[in-house]
Amino acid sequence: QVHLVESGGGLVQPGGSLTLSCAASGPIVSVYVICWYRQVPGKERELVALWGSRNIIQYGDFAKGRFTISGDNAKNMVYLQMNSLEPEDTGVYYCNYQEFWGQGTQVTVSS
Repeated sequence: QVHLVESGGGLVQPGGSLTLSCAASGPIVSVYVICWYRQVPGKERELVALWGSRNIIQYGDFAKGRFTISGDNAKNMVYLQMNSLEPEDTGVYYCNYQEFWGQGTQVTVSS
């Protein structure tokens, strides 16, 4: 059973930044992909960014230029640096590995 724990969410003003962390534990294969998804009110869950252990990186269109995903193979950690946050970024951000999901971390962008 893989266990994913997100952290780093919170309240931030528009234009601000947050860094989310995802800690993965359990039977993770040596070559893997971890994704960040988000659930924004009124919308379906959507891909924010994807990070692969072989330096594969992809972003959702809304994240390009504002968000940066990175990972630490040795620690099974994946980070999501979010800059220039907008109220529309408010939602619950989830870490995902294969069929496993974390509990999510709330990000609220508001003045």
